[in-house]
Amino acid sequence: MEDTLQGQRAFVVGGSSGMGLAVSEQLLRRRCEVVIIGRSMDKLESARARLGRFGAVRLHQADVTLEDEVRRLFREAGPLDHLVCTAADIRGSYELLPQLQEEALDRAIRSKVVAPILLAKHAAGRLPAHGSITLTSGIAAYRPRPKGVAVAAINAALEGVVRALAVELAPLRVNAVSPGWVRTPIWGDVAGDEAEPLLASMAARLPVGRVGRAEDIAQAIVFLASNGYTTGTVLHVDGGHRLV
Repeated sequence: MEDTLQGQRAFVVGGSSGMGLAVSEQLLRRRCEVVIIGRSMDKLESARARLGRFGAVRLHQADVTLEDEVRRLFREAGPLDHLVCTAADIRGSYELLPQLQEEALDRAIRSKVVAPILLAKHAAGRLPAHGSITLTSGIAAYRPRPKGVAVAAINAALEGVVRALAVELAPLRVNAVSPGWVRTPIWGDVAGDEAEPLLASMAARLPVGRVGRAEDIAQAIVFLASNGYTTGTVLHVDGGHRLV
């Protein structure tokens, strides 16, 4: 079967760590040309070193919550076929309401709702008809926990964005992956020293008997980028979390 992604060019926002890094690896394995975008050049260079055995990647430093930087990204980084965004800045947003700070809420909204809208706004006119935009939602929209009101609201909003963009930007395809609990570095920010006990507790509850790996989500994102008959869809990759 022909690999529809081979030779195509993908931008991965948040591609220097976690799920984005795993997506970049999967795309390189499919012989895509990959540009990874992030705020920290040190992290981008580290990612390039880690990905080197799979192929060469291009780097672009940008804060995609700022429209001027998004505009510059697409002006300077060249053409693309697919856009993936896994970036999220949710530091301080997992708090009970009395402790939730407006600054943390604003930062999370800008990273997971405003940034994807800005990316879509400036990418749409550059993407070919066969192209795609794939975003990342999350289980908090369906199974919120105490301290999770901000992230639940943000993920639910993002899924609304996906449906609206799929209609407005057709035939360009727009989808999202909704991960469950996935072992990535973000857990250090969310739970600190409690991260491992929390992940182990969730693994015991899930039908699949484990929490997710970044590779699980990457495979789903690559599927959405490559499947030409899927749009406006939220693909749940959560180990059955919505069932328990």
